[in-house]
Amino acid sequence: MFTIGDFARHGRVSVRMLRHYDATGLLRPAHVDPATGYRHYTAAQLTRLNRVIALKDLGFTLHQVREILDEEVTTEELRAMLRLRRAELEATMAATAARLVQVEARLHSIESEGRMPSNDVVVKSLPRVRVAELTDVAADFDSVDAVIQPLYEELCRRLEAAGIPLTGPGITTYEDTPDGRVLIHAAITVAAPLGEDDGLRVLDLPPVERAATIVHRGAPNAVLPAIQTLGRWIEAHGHRSAGYPREVTLECPDNRDEWVTELQEPLLPGE
Repeated sequence: MFTIGDFARHGRVSVRMLRHYDATGLLRPAHVDPATGYRHYTAAQLTRLNRVIALKDLGFTLHQVREILDEEVTTEELRAMLRLRRAELEATMAATAARLVQVEARLHSIESEGRMPSNDVVVKSLPRVRVAELTDVAADFDSVDAVIQPLYEELCRRLEAAGIPLTGPGITTYEDTPDGRVLIHAAITVAAPLGEDDGLRVLDLPPVERAATIVHRGAPNAVLPAIQTLGRWIEAHGHRSAGYPREVTLECPDNRDEWVTELQEPLLPGE
C-alpha cells in the first residue's frame, strides 16, 4: 500500500486534494490506521483517481463527478468526453496546449489500465553525478511544463556564457513545497567545481543504491503513464518509493514527441 504522500506523487495531485476527495466521498483511502489516522491507498485506486481528474478537467463539479463515477461510466464514454473537451480547448486558446497534453496522458493511463507493461522496469543503482541547476516553483503539475522550458533555456544560456562544458544529459527533479506547490530543479550534467552564483548551483546529486527505472518515449509532459507504471510495479514487487523519480533526458530532438526520457524512482533501502 502507498502512504498518502506516495499515492499523491504517483497520481500527480496534492495531499491536500486527496484529503478533500476523502472528505467528499470521491476517493476513500483503502485503509485508515485506527491508531494514527494515517491514510493508505492501493495502486488500483489510481484508476478512480484518473477518472476524477479527467472529469474535473472536463468542467464537471465534484458532486457531478461522484454521480458519474457511481454510474460506472465506460472507458469509451469517458474517452468521448475527453475528446470533446480537447476540441473545445484547442478552439479557445493556444496557451492551453500544455494542459491538453496532461489530459491526454490521463486518457492514455485510463485506456491502458490492466495492460500497462511492467516488464520494461529495471532496478539499478545510480552513481553520483555533478550537475548545474536552476530552480523555480510551479503552482501544480499542470503548470510544470510552462516553467521547465524557460528554466532550461536560461540554464543553457548561463552555462554557455560561463564557459562550463556539458558532460551529460539534463536531469529534472521535483520536491513538494510546504504550501502545496511544486519545486522544480532543472539540471544538466557538467564538469565544473562545486559552488553557487546568483541562483546557479553546481552540486553533486547523491548516488542511489536502488532505483526503479523505465524509459518514456514521447513528449516530456506526457510522462504520466510511465510514472504510474512505475508506481504499480513498485507496489506489486513489495517496494516503497523514496521520492519523485528523476527525469533524465536521453534524446531531445526538435520534435518533442520524439524525446526519450528515463524515469529513475529511488526505492527505500531494505525494501
